[in-house]
Amino acid sequence: MNTDDLRPAVLRALRRVAPEADPDALDPDVALREQLDIDSMDFLNFLIGIHRELGVEIPEADYPRLTTLDQILAYLGERRPAPAPGLAGG
Repeated sequence: MNTDDLRPAVLRALRRVAPEADPDALDPDVALREQLDIDSMDFLNFLIGIHRELGVEIPEADYPRLTTLDQILAYLGERRPAPAPGLAGG
């Protein structure tokens, strides 16, 4: 799964904690907490939302790696399990 496939799920999770966020205005290389002025609890809820959307476990030790949208998408691309053969319509 590539970052284009992951982005909608990440943005849905983000909208749950920052409904006023404009996804088109986000700079993918700037820390989300700074751009959206969200606190650590909201950011934690965002990461939990990603887990619910995608089923990707995110260990607390990895949180410092997940500050920008691009970092989050790259991380998820590495960790997202591939669909089982025959389950993706093939």
